[in-house]
Amino acid sequence: MLQQLVLIKYGEIILKGLNRPIFEEALVKNIKAALPDSFKGSIHRAQATIYVEPDDPEIIDEIIDRLTKVFGITSLTRAFVLPKDIEAMKKGAAEALAPVLSGIRRFKAEAKRADKKFPLTSPEIAREVGGYLHDCFSNLTVDVVNPEEVVMIEVREQNAYVYCGRVKGAGGMPLGSNSKATLLLSGGIDSPVAGYMTAKRGVRLNAVHFFSYPYTGERARDKVLSLAKILSAYNPRFDVHIVPFTEAQLAIKKNCPEEQLTIIMRRLMMRMAEQVARKTGARALVTGESIGQVASQTVEALAVTDAVAGMPVFRPVIGMDKEEIVTIARQIGTFETSILPYEDCCTIFTPKHPNTKPRLDKIELSERNLDIDKLVEDAVNGIEIVRL
Repeated sequence: MLQQLVLIKYGEIILKGLNRPIFEEALVKNIKAALPDSFKGSIHRAQATIYVEPDDPEIIDEIIDRLTKVFGITSLTRAFVLPKDIEAMKKGAAEALAPVLSGIRRFKAEAKRADKKFPLTSPEIAREVGGYLHDCFSNLTVDVVNPEEVVMIEVREQNAYVYCGRVKGAGGMPLGSNSKATLLLSGGIDSPVAGYMTAKRGVRLNAVHFFSYPYTGERARDKVLSLAKILSAYNPRFDVHIVPFTEAQLAIKKNCPEEQLTIIMRRLMMRMAEQVARKTGARALVTGESIGQVASQTVEALAVTDAVAGMPVFRPVIGMDKEEIVTIARQIGTFETSILPYEDCCTIFTPKHPNTKPRLDKIELSERNLDIDKLVEDAVNGIEIVRL
């Protein structure tokens, strides 16, 4: 029986010049962390490819499924190891790919010769192997324009490899290669997508969620933790800081003009989230805001909100419409949870006629009616941390 393994390709990392080994090492580390507990075997990298070779080929499907959520990987495939001899490659390809090739009609063969010492060129390898497969399987015809399957042969330094089809990876940069940020995680559609997109650039996340008991119940809290659990597949070791926000919201409602409630609330959230960020070593805040989607997300409102932040605020979905955000939410598996009908702390205290073009001086004047420092301190001191 032919030896099987997983071939992992990565793209953007290749362009990192002298820093490339750092990113490759980070990716290998994340791959090891994502493998099943039952994994026994070897992992190594060479020529812009990572090789995961399990002792038990039965777990390859599980390995591939897990690694599709590891940022930095562009594609994965189950491959078969062949000797670097053209006759052995032809027979091995027919043996390995028989279950696939016997069930289709149109195919083509391609080859990549990474080992330039191999006597045949890439087109010659493809011609030899493709011709042999065409002779072995009477159902097959060659179709280089619209094949059902592409047989790929790679000749590398140690061995040759053959496979059909590739599984698309998550892409991006290895998690942890670009510092850390704190995500303001609500129960809606947008913020989980914003977190996913930030993590895809190699930024490790933790999260804050603002919880207004009894105005929001345990089901709303559980909904947010379910979203965080889904995100933890892409961002392992995900800490969610549950911030008690009721007293702050009641104070704002009592002491500030109704049309300013949302803006002042958002500014207070930024202050609290920044406290969490600094305590956890995060260098930026991440929100799911999109221009014009709601009253607090006009350009003027965002500018007033950001005026209170002492660190960068990332908004990955800022220029997306709802349909684009929903498409990503479905792709990453958060959409169905996000639309569960449990209110979050924002919607409970939404004014009837919010100010869409707030002025910073007027907002700051209203905030003088609040003991901002105490509200922030009490909320931060009451944080519950849930580790996922």
